[in-house]
Amino acid sequence: MKKIKNESQLLQHAIKLGASYALKRGYAGIDGTTSAKDKQEVIYRLLVQDKLITPLNKNDETTANIRHKLVVWIMKHLPADHSLLQ
Repeated sequence: MKKIKNESQLLQHAIKLGASYALKRGYAGIDGTTSAKDKQEVIYRLLVQDKLITPLNKNDETTANIRHKLVVWIMKHLPADHSLLQ
């Protein structure tokens, strides 16, 4: 897995947008007390369920791989001139 520039900031952005998406879908389980790891997993599973990202193999569902999937997902949805992609 290749290291992505600004990965932590991209992940934070993905969690913020993913949580907003989950709320719009009617999932109210993400709040301020939910851990970052749980937020990442919930958002990942929701995006897989809605077929917005391809699922990882069951053997590859690690925290690092889920983070990477979320970062790649958000990178595809940001405009090309966004500051995090520079």
